[in-house]
Amino acid sequence: MSNKGSKSSFNNGCSSFRKLRLIKNSNDSKVLQLLRPGSFAKLDDQPNDLPPFQVINCKGGRCLVRQQSWGKYIHWEVEHHRLKSA
Repeated sequence: MSNKGSKSSFNNGCSSFRKLRLIKNSNDSKVLQLLRPGSFAKLDDQPNDLPPFQVINCKGGRCLVRQQSWGKYIHWEVEHHRLKSA
Protein backbone atom coordinates (compact mmCIF):
# COMPACT_ATOMS: atom_id res chain seq x y z
CA MET A 1 0.00 0.00 0.00
CA SER A 2 2.89 2.33 0.51
CA ASN A 3 3.78 1.79 -3.15
CA LYS A 4 0.45 3.26 -4.19
CA GLY A 5 1.28 6.55 -2.49
CA SER A 6 4.69 6.77 -4.12
CA LYS A 7 3.25 5.84 -7.53
CA SER A 8 0.63 8.53 -7.31
CA SER A 9 3.21 11.16 -6.37
CA PHE A 10 5.44 9.96 -9.21
CA ASN A 11 2.57 10.08 -11.70
CA ASN A 12 1.76 13.56 -10.53
CA GLY A 13 5.16 14.68 -11.89
CA CYS A 14 5.65 17.50 -9.41
CA SER A 15 7.31 15.55 -6.62
CA SER A 16 10.01 14.01 -8.83
CA PHE A 17 11.54 17.38 -9.71
CA ARG A 18 13.00 20.01 -7.42
CA LYS A 19 11.54 23.46 -7.59
CA LEU A 20 13.91 26.23 -8.61
CA ARG A 21 13.79 29.56 -6.85
CA LEU A 22 14.88 32.70 -8.64
CA ILE A 23 16.89 35.22 -6.66
CA LYS A 24 16.74 38.88 -7.56
CA ASN A 25 20.07 40.16 -8.84
CA SER A 26 21.32 43.11 -6.81
CA ASN A 27 22.67 46.20 -8.57
CA ASP A 28 25.89 46.02 -6.55
CA SER A 29 27.16 42.88 -8.28
CA LYS A 30 28.68 43.50 -11.68
CA VAL A 31 29.87 40.98 -14.22
CA LEU A 32 33.50 41.73 -15.00
CA GLN A 33 34.99 41.23 -18.43
CA LEU A 34 37.84 38.79 -18.83
CA LEU A 35 40.93 40.89 -19.51
CA ARG A 36 43.72 38.66 -20.66
CA PRO A 37 47.39 39.68 -20.46
CA GLY A 38 48.40 41.40 -23.68
CA SER A 39 44.88 42.63 -24.46
CA PHE A 40 44.01 46.32 -24.54
CA ALA A 41 41.56 48.11 -22.27
CA LYS A 42 40.26 51.62 -21.67
CA LEU A 43 39.32 53.32 -18.42
CA ASP A 44 35.66 54.15 -17.89
CA ASP A 45 36.47 57.90 -17.91
CA GLN A 46 39.40 57.81 -20.35
CA PRO A 47 39.67 60.69 -22.87
CA ASN A 48 39.38 59.76 -26.54
CA ASP A 49 42.84 61.12 -27.42
CA LEU A 50 44.60 58.75 -24.95
CA PRO A 51 45.45 55.35 -26.48
CA PRO A 52 44.20 52.18 -24.74
CA PHE A 53 46.25 50.57 -21.98
CA GLN A 54 47.87 47.18 -22.40
CA VAL A 55 46.87 44.70 -19.68
CA ILE A 56 49.85 43.08 -17.97
CA ASN A 57 48.03 41.01 -15.34
CA CYS A 58 44.76 40.95 -13.37
CA LYS A 59 44.47 39.42 -9.92
CA GLY A 60 42.33 40.06 -6.87
CA GLY A 61 40.21 42.83 -8.38
CA ARG A 62 43.24 44.83 -9.54
CA CYS A 63 44.95 45.00 -12.92
CA LEU A 64 48.42 46.09 -13.87
CA VAL A 65 48.30 48.13 -17.08
CA ARG A 66 50.77 50.18 -19.08
CA GLN A 67 51.01 52.43 -22.09
CA GLN A 68 53.24 51.13 -24.85
CA SER A 69 55.20 54.38 -24.82
CA TRP A 70 55.97 54.07 -21.08
CA GLY A 71 58.54 51.32 -21.50
CA LYS A 72 58.65 47.74 -20.31
CA TYR A 73 59.05 48.26 -16.55
CA ILE A 74 56.60 51.10 -15.86
CA HIS A 75 53.03 50.11 -15.03
CA TRP A 76 49.95 51.35 -13.21
CA GLU A 77 47.61 49.44 -10.89
CA VAL A 78 43.90 50.01 -11.60
CA GLU A 79 40.71 48.53 -10.12
CA HIS A 80 39.32 45.89 -12.48
CA HIS A 81 35.81 47.40 -12.53
CA ARG A 82 37.20 50.67 -13.99
CA LEU A 83 38.45 48.91 -17.17
CA LYS A 84 36.56 47.83 -20.26
CA SER A 85 37.84 45.97 -23.27
CA ALA A 86 39.06 48.24 -26.07
